[in-house]
Amino acid sequence: MSQRRRRSLALLTSGVLALPLLAGCGAGDDEGGPVAAGQDIAATTRDKVADGGVLRWAVDSLPDTLNTFQADADATTNRIAGAVLPQLFTLDDKGRPVANPDYLEKAEVVEREPKQVVLYKLNQQAVWSDGREIGAADFVAQWRALNGKDSAYWTARNAGYDRIEKIERGKTDLEVKVTFAKPYTDWRSLFSPLYPKQVTGTPDAFNEGARGTLKVTAGPFNLGAIDKKTGTAALTRSARWWGRPAKLDTLVLTAVPRAQRPAALAAGKVDLAEIDRAGADRIALAGRDAASTPGSGGAPAHGPGASVTPAEATLSWAIAYGADEGKAATERENRAQNAEAAKNYADEQSALRAFTVRKSLEPAYTQLALNGSAGPLADERVRRAVARALDRKELAEIVLKPLGLPAKPVGSHVALAGQRAYADNSEALGGKDIHAAEALLADAGWRRGGKLTEPVGAKAGSENAEDGQDDSKTPSGPGTGNDGLYIVGETDERNGDSLDRGLPAVRSAIKTDAETFAQGAQGAQGAQGDEGAGNGPLAQGGRLSPVLAAAPFADEQRAALLAQAEALGADAPDPADPAEAADSAGDAKSGPARDAAAPEPGKAGSSPSPAPAPVKQTRNSGNMLAKDGKALSLRFVLPAGPGSEALRTVGERIAQMLQKVGVHTELTKVADEGFFKDHVASGQYDLALYSWPATAYPATDARPIFAKPEPAADGSLLVEQNYTRVGTDHIDQLFDQALGELDEEASRELMRKADARIWAAAGSIPLYQRPELVAAKANLANAGAFGLGTPRFQDIGWKKAQAAKEKQEKKK
Repeated sequence: MSQRRRRSLALLTSGVLALPLLAGCGAGDDEGGPVAAGQDIAATTRDKVADGGVLRWAVDSLPDTLNTFQADADATTNRIAGAVLPQLFTLDDKGRPVANPDYLEKAEVVEREPKQVVLYKLNQQAVWSDGREIGAADFVAQWRALNGKDSAYWTARNAGYDRIEKIERGKTDLEVKVTFAKPYTDWRSLFSPLYPKQVTGTPDAFNEGARGTLKVTAGPFNLGAIDKKTGTAALTRSARWWGRPAKLDTLVLTAVPRAQRPAALAAGKVDLAEIDRAGADRIALAGRDAASTPGSGGAPAHGPGASVTPAEATLSWAIAYGADEGKAATERENRAQNAEAAKNYADEQSALRAFTVRKSLEPAYTQLALNGSAGPLADERVRRAVARALDRKELAEIVLKPLGLPAKPVGSHVALAGQRAYADNSEALGGKDIHAAEALLADAGWRRGGKLTEPVGAKAGSENAEDGQDDSKTPSGPGTGNDGLYIVGETDERNGDSLDRGLPAVRSAIKTDAETFAQGAQGAQGAQGDEGAGNGPLAQGGRLSPVLAAAPFADEQRAALLAQAEALGADAPDPADPAEAADSAGDAKSGPARDAAAPEPGKAGSSPSPAPAPVKQTRNSGNMLAKDGKALSLRFVLPAGPGSEALRTVGERIAQMLQKVGVHTELTKVADEGFFKDHVASGQYDLALYSWPATAYPATDARPIFAKPEPAADGSLLVEQNYTRVGTDHIDQLFDQALGELDEEASRELMRKADARIWAAAGSIPLYQRPELVAAKANLANAGAFGLGTPRFQDIGWKKAQAAKEKQEKKK
């Protein structure tokens, strides 16, 4: 297997969306552009941090491997490595790599011609936990394992190591001399972490030996027990550590799913945890309740039962103690369960008062990915039009403004605000401009009001959706956006529900349902509470459209329906015009729904009949765009699980923005476990939202994300990590030039030029930096939302009582 293919597989199997804490973005300097958000870690000097104690830190899962260079390494692998292994370079609070004095006295390029030579001078006290000095032998073993020449090593990446020609001992045992066959600007990225030669010296040790344990370490902590049953990995203070000793006795990494973290925090199972918006809101409410009712032990005015009105409570009590024993018993059981849930919630809220929410921006940005491999988005003009239809500032504000975080859109694909390589190159594509978007679409041949020719019952979908799934299934109900309008084309792959409708059909359906309801409104009276009464609009002979048939209607909804039809620009069919009435009926019948009066197969009065051959019909695309008889329809894939609510909200708003320029989007919600592998990485999407981590080494790390796809020997397309399938030779050349440029500012300028080209190609549109929300005990020091920086594990600890008291007095 080629190294390029192996790297792509590695990131796919390890989950590229699981972002390591060691990547950087951040606070900005004179060279880095606008300030984004700094660290929020309760920074405290070491003399005010107590010696000893245990910290329980939540992680997503225990690692499958402790070797960060293997395909299934994850964020927990990186966190453990950061605490127990040498990190020659770490990232400061501005996202810049700096030499770590615990391991290096100096590291610099000492020769440029005829070849690049880097000389490392090691800290003379630096030793492995077995007492052996860290030295050239460890560098050599790691280089040979990772340079890609020996396929027996199962490596996930070899970038940079493949450019090294040789590694030698310097003048002393404390010097390591590395000579490069090709110049390498990101040389600081190498040997962090550095593994002992016992791990990298042989393929067996590399492939299997370091998966479940690390017998030899060299950090402020040692690796203790990993307990799969309790979901914990213990890191203990190292007695052989030569640097400033760790403040904590033990750091326990505890696996807790994100949705369960508020409860785990309240129960004392963890002291520090990344949380989602819902968890942050709960902690904020707990603090607010404590401030408004000091010393109160009453139930909070939110949570389970808080929305029950006095009338509902009275009715529940009456049923629970009424004459109907069956209903009474059921109601009493429900009341007991509700009371228990309310008490548990109140107890959790009381416990959450001990926590505070640390906030920053993650070293990662969320982008809109446009799959340019096939379909309408293969045309650069269409991709650019989609981008010009977006209000990126509004999208950033949806996610970040409610959290009080900077909501400026990200302007670069290769760096974040505050990093030296950052420059806002979005003007290479242009900002929101509806007229420009419409002009680009028109130039690509997409016109409003064009003729649509397709089989009866067919849908206008993605041209490159080849996953074999049928998205034109009977809908179970209407889908609405945040503004109350019907979202066109919403699909949920988990249960097969689809709201795929052309906009004219939706308009007509809304209008028809409003009129149908008006005709049967009187019959609807008295239907409530009597499921078999045969009352309501359907019983009076009216039939709701397939889009809305499953929705319950009240009399006053007629006006709302008419208002929505008007908002969509509906042209209501004139009952007096037989042609319009026929067109409207044709639209209603074109969907997969069946008449309620039709006999079901297998029942009396039904007989099997062959399926009719597809019939072509021609209709006008109305306000939507069409070309060559097809509507411009894009499949927009979003994750469906908990914790992705903000992403789905952004996706729905993007769909509304695109609708304004005539682009139809089919929102498809898919299970989290298959979102990336089955859709994004495999190319089964038109539009998708996902995030990339920032990096201090963009020439190395960003290249595979934007590299031009190449045909593989087996005829497949090798995309590396470029899941948009959009790339150019010029972009690749700029990356290659930047990678070999030893003048750091010249290399950064080449990266900025590459970024401008990436913007112009419009394969991915950066939207916003992701929020970083971390719940931490109020007296925890030097830990929280690290933003762009590398954690200093030895400085994390519990504040001394006096320091905490002084802080409280300052607040007063």
